[in-house]
Amino acid sequence: MTGTSATSRRLGWVVGLTSTAYFMVVLDALVVVTALPRMQRDLHVGLSSLQWTVNAYGIAFAAGIITAAALGDRFGRRRVFNSGLALFTLASAACALTPSVAGLIAARTLQGIGAAVVLPLSLTILTTAFPAEKRGMIVGVYGGLAGLAVALGPIIGGAITETIDWHWIFWINVPIGMAALLLAPRLLPESRGAPERLDLAGVSFVTAGVIALVWALTRASDTGWGSAEIVGSLTAGSLLLAAFLSWEHRAPAPMVPLRLFVSREFALGNLTTYFLHGATFAAAFFITQEFQFARGYSPLGAGLRLLPFFATPMFVAPLAGAVSDRIGRRPIMVVGLALQALGFVWVAARGSLHTSWIELVVALLVAGIGLSMALPTVPTAVLDAVAPEEMGKASGINYMAQRFGTVFALAIASAVFSAHGHLGSPAAVTAGFQPALWTCALFAVLAVLSSVAMASSTRGAAAPPELADVPTAA
Repeated sequence: MTGTSATSRRLGWVVGLTSTAYFMVVLDALVVVTALPRMQRDLHVGLSSLQWTVNAYGIAFAAGIITAAALGDRFGRRRVFNSGLALFTLASAACALTPSVAGLIAARTLQGIGAAVVLPLSLTILTTAFPAEKRGMIVGVYGGLAGLAVALGPIIGGAITETIDWHWIFWINVPIGMAALLLAPRLLPESRGAPERLDLAGVSFVTAGVIALVWALTRASDTGWGSAEIVGSLTAGSLLLAAFLSWEHRAPAPMVPLRLFVSREFALGNLTTYFLHGATFAAAFFITQEFQFARGYSPLGAGLRLLPFFATPMFVAPLAGAVSDRIGRRPIMVVGLALQALGFVWVAARGSLHTSWIELVVALLVAGIGLSMALPTVPTAVLDAVAPEEMGKASGINYMAQRFGTVFALAIASAVFSAHGHLGSPAAVTAGFQPALWTCALFAVLAVLSSVAMASSTRGAAAPPELADVPTAA
């Protein structure tokens, strides 16, 4: 009986430590949203520099996630997880201490690398510690904390920024991370997977290509689309991504196995993920700017007004996932994405200073309900399209699609914003805000179209028997 109690306590620590690390990473991505306008004022930077504090994190996160999982399989998941947690904690302190935007961007890059390690390995450590019959419930707890972080992130970020200082949104990670680092080596089990060769060339090609393209998008409004800098960056980025695809086609152990994209459902599912997350994050970014720069709300006031949008996944996503198990994922997914597109079109069409914030919040609530219906169904549909032994790689690719979607959508919407407005006055902010939101709405509409194509390609098809009982996490 004593041994059973000790085992239960140890497993409880596994749930607590991995979920805490996951919560910290998700919370960090959201607390920044409402603090960005105050950061922009204090650091005396423009929109493009502000954007890079977000993009640096997203690019590092996206590029590193598959490599981090492979390193865990090779060198031990607990060991690599602890290294990523240490890097994330140290980078958080560096974010809090840096006096310049250049230092902040560098520290955010390191944070993104740490997050890329913590996110996949925390889930792998958790699921391998429990028998298959208990994983669904355990992963539900793990995912529920992520939903709580999403809901609380803008409010916590706003409250800390308004009452203390924006630097403290990064300081809060440090004691949590240090406590986890002290406990994890003793309480987390060590495990390894089948060691694979690292695709460092693939990581280099895709990272450099994305940076070059995003650089061009963020700089074009300042230097002109026809300038040598922009044309050169666009050309270099395109060639690097072409080199990435060529390399992945012949690499002995590719980070993105192109054979998976032979499945139309897998390819369209990742495209849907790209557009869905791009629309969501870019819209949240610009709505925060509108609420604070144009309407004059405090960081906390903006966070509270965004709560209906960010909190809906906590309540709607579990229900949508349960219903999709009974009637199929495609109807829930398509309807949810259509609602998200409707909400963003509503905000874009009515997002002037003459429109009440209440109306905008109602529109965001519609978008949030739609987003919550898509969050559990889109990634599950993607994973249902691959064999069980490919699920780890497929999940990593889907995470990459999420992060690269947010990076490119934000870069494109920012270019549109800069072409029509600026942060200098409320009227100028609104002038750029509406076209930027139309860009987000376009991304949301493209998500609807790709999901419809995915649904039509698999209509009437059941999941393969060998996948029917595999638990998945949205």
